[in-house]
Amino acid sequence: MEASRGWLVACVLAVTLVSTVTQDVCRAPNGKDGAAGNPGRPGRPGLKGERGEPGAPGIRTGIRGLKGDQGEDGIPGKPGNMGFPGPTGPPGSRGPAGPKGIKGNPGNIRDQPRPAFSAIRKNPPTANNVVIFDQVITNEEGPYQSNTGRFICAVPGFYYFTFQVTSKWDLCLFIRSSSQGRDRSSLGFCDANSKGLFQVISGGTVLQLQRGDQVWIEKDSAKGRIYQGPEADSIFSGFLIFPSA
Repeated sequence: MEASRGWLVACVLAVTLVSTVTQDVCRAPNGKDGAAGNPGRPGRPGLKGERGEPGAPGIRTGIRGLKGDQGEDGIPGKPGNMGFPGPTGPPGSRGPAGPKGIKGNPGNIRDQPRPAFSAIRKNPPTANNVVIFDQVITNEEGPYQSNTGRFICAVPGFYYFTFQVTSKWDLCLFIRSSSQGRDRSSLGFCDANSKGLFQVISGGTVLQLQRGDQVWIEKDSAKGRIYQGPEADSIFSGFLIFPSA
């Protein structure tokens, strides 16, 4: 038993010694570093890094930098709301006179409108306080209506109207006119008659009328008694002085 162990130890020592001698004999010496190779190709761009923390604010030096170049125009904005109209400015200076116009053709008085009328009271109908002159003496171009006592303008212009009315009593009359259905003016004429004699109240005026305007004589409801008989007549007349330009 002891002999067998001794033999085994001797064999292990022999194998170890032979392996050690063999490694020392076959190992090559260390080589030198080789020359550096050519640089490699650039690699692919890396991923975008995360945003860093805000830096500390810079120190203000008070020195203003140079003005940069003007940037490109931006997209036009939406139009704003329309503002309120401003106050009217002062009138401008008068402009120079225009060139002289071409001489017109000579006028002919026969071509001018000539509305004119005269009418007296004979057997007038009752129409409230409107004084109707029912018997026509002249009615050139037909502006006067004998059934209503009204003159209706067909030619715009300036007209003269007059009346002479006979009465034996106190009397107040008015020259009335209207435009577009609305009363425009009224001129009153009154006469006091305490003796019961024939007296004539008269009146007249110039009016500027437009097409469709009306003119008539109207009496006062309390003082409007007009004489009607063979001794004296009452008359209402009117005519165009000149037409409007």
